[in-house]
Amino acid sequence: MPDLLIELFSEEIPARMQARAAEDLKKRVTDGLVEAGLTYAHAGAFATPRRLTLTLEGLLARSPDMREERKGPKVDAPEKAIEGFCRGAGVAREDLEERDDKKGRVFFAVIQKPGRPAAEIVAEVLEDTIRNFPWPKSMRWGAGSLRWVRPLHRILCILTDDAGEAEVVPLEVDGIRAGDVTEGHRFMAPEPFSVSSFEDYAAKLKRAKVVLDASERAETIWNDATNAAFAAGMEVVEDKGLLAEVAGLVEWPVVLMGEIDAAFLELPPEVLQTSMKEHQKFFSVKNPKTGRIERFVTVANRETADHGRTILAGNQKVLAARLADAKFFWENDLRIAKNAKMQPWLDQLENVTFHNKLGSQKARIDRIAALAREIAPKVGADADLAEQAARVAKADLSSEMVYEFPELQGLMGRYYSDAAGLPSEVAAACEDHYSPLGPSDDVPTAPVSVAVALADKLDTLAGFWAIDEKPTGSKDPYALRRAALGVIRLLVVNDVRLSLEGFIGAQIVQSKISENGHDMEAEHIAHLQSLVSEIARHGVFGNAIAAIRESLHADAHAKVEKSVAEVPEKSEDLLSFIHDRLKVYLRDHGIRHDVIDACLAMEGADDITLLVKRARALQDVLATADGENLVQGFKRANNILSQAEEKDGVEYSFGANPKLAETDEERTLFDALEAADAKIRPAMQAEDFPAAMAAMAGIRPALDAFFEEVQVNTDNQIVRRNRLNMLSQIRTTCLQVADLTRLDG
Repeated sequence: MPDLLIELFSEEIPARMQARAAEDLKKRVTDGLVEAGLTYAHAGAFATPRRLTLTLEGLLARSPDMREERKGPKVDAPEKAIEGFCRGAGVAREDLEERDDKKGRVFFAVIQKPGRPAAEIVAEVLEDTIRNFPWPKSMRWGAGSLRWVRPLHRILCILTDDAGEAEVVPLEVDGIRAGDVTEGHRFMAPEPFSVSSFEDYAAKLKRAKVVLDASERAETIWNDATNAAFAAGMEVVEDKGLLAEVAGLVEWPVVLMGEIDAAFLELPPEVLQTSMKEHQKFFSVKNPKTGRIERFVTVANRETADHGRTILAGNQKVLAARLADAKFFWENDLRIAKNAKMQPWLDQLENVTFHNKLGSQKARIDRIAALAREIAPKVGADADLAEQAARVAKADLSSEMVYEFPELQGLMGRYYSDAAGLPSEVAAACEDHYSPLGPSDDVPTAPVSVAVALADKLDTLAGFWAIDEKPTGSKDPYALRRAALGVIRLLVVNDVRLSLEGFIGAQIVQSKISENGHDMEAEHIAHLQSLVSEIARHGVFGNAIAAIRESLHADAHAKVEKSVAEVPEKSEDLLSFIHDRLKVYLRDHGIRHDVIDACLAMEGADDITLLVKRARALQDVLATADGENLVQGFKRANNILSQAEEKDGVEYSFGANPKLAETDEERTLFDALEAADAKIRPAMQAEDFPAAMAAMAGIRPALDAFFEEVQVNTDNQIVRRNRLNMLSQIRTTCLQVADLTRLDG
């Protein structure tokens, strides 16, 4: 069985595209070969800045012979139908066979496909792959029609048999003929050389100063960088994304460490790190004693006679210019923060559009500040501090530093708030209110930060729901799924009790005011906002919505009136969206989907923290034998009761009479239900779900015994009604805890 080696050698491939391109090459070639009948034992894909490489081991030498039979029309079918069948099968009329079928005599086409040599199939598949390669961006060059990410220079494509003999696959694409030749490092070993196998290829590349495996290049960079830093008593700041990118910029990594000019050492470490990473692709090296970033690591793509001194000097010169810009931004921003308390930046946000239907950034800040003030008491934060933090949290968006480095937003807000002399809680909230950004991001715990972070995310969700800009399928341009998960994690991690429905509804109304407020007079806007506050505090839509609509009776406000009338529906839809994200979150934490559904059906499902506590308690109970068996008993009781109610046309919910019990099992179950109810009701009022669930599971032995010894649908109608009422009592008792009808099994 031969091995296949493919290399596509070009000008430099952008680092961000290399890993995906290697996988695309592997998938397209292997899929094409397998579809053509060529299987293989193992595949490996590699990428460097100048080449994509694929190796396949144990490839079939030729595809197997194929025999296919196709059933056609009846023998007496119209001639055009028979001719169409022949064309589709690729056979002549005289080659058709007649056979007996249950519907009569029919034509069959027997299609023989002889196997083909691997080289022939590889040539076809590779040419199709090259011509249709899914580069995010591609280019044409010269007079050819081929598109590639950068000009393609060589195609290496060989099949090596078990004896080690290499055969060049006959292939030509846009004037580039396949061969067995490649090139080494652009500067240190540019001479072409031929190879006979993958092992020979990898070894000769290494001698020609090319490390083929990106993970090996990354490991070399990290080991050399950390060793150099350790020798100087320093530490390299870990950055896996930067490491992967730099590994894609070099074929022969040479690590060099340089010093940062003392004039820039007082810049915030995050500014130094971001500037060096974004502009120069440098790693930051910090002094563990001071925490300051004092050095940098750069990775050259070649060895030099002076051991990189010239390269390092050039990099230091460019870095000094970059950091001089950063220092200029920092000093200018500090003056505004200290002298004007960031007010000019806030004024500028009035002219910055957040969304054309949701107003300016200033309007959004007003909404967030009002909401943060309402949320503050719920999270144990000072309302004045929460509002103050919300009003300055986005001021840094107008700063020069954040304009240059948008990824520093929030963080610079903390520095500037400190410089402005604002309370430490306000400064912390400026940085924290964007968090959590992802499922593994840290969750803020300081009360003021939590209030502002919740307000920011709820306003984002409510705003885009108000204007019908919801996620669709895989598209989520405003990161609303991330915002919903952020709300969930903020509430759960901080054990915050918040009725979301009221706050969502209030914020949707606020967003509608932003969308249509230009048609309204100031007193109407003020009246609406007072009603919004009532919705947020009490979560009551009916009276507030009616009052809002009454205040908008004038024809000029018909558009706003209509939008406000949609608030309950939009609020319900948004809450359902948050619940969907909660299901994903809880499933990732081991909670069964049916357990989540059983808890979502209960009252108070807009209180995420309460919902999660209920779900975890139910999951724990179901993990016990009593809990699982109780659910089966409950479902049996519910099924018998539902069937009887449907048959009799009545509802059995009038309470069972213990005096009518005929058996000890009935009397025991009466006692168990009474004892369980006495525990469940106060436990549910105290929101002690584990205790309530345990009390519910406690009726399991009595319920099992009842079903083993007692016939519910007895001939005595008085006893039958009493037993059915007892089943109703079982259902009522269990449904206090969760909707067990939604559980699987």
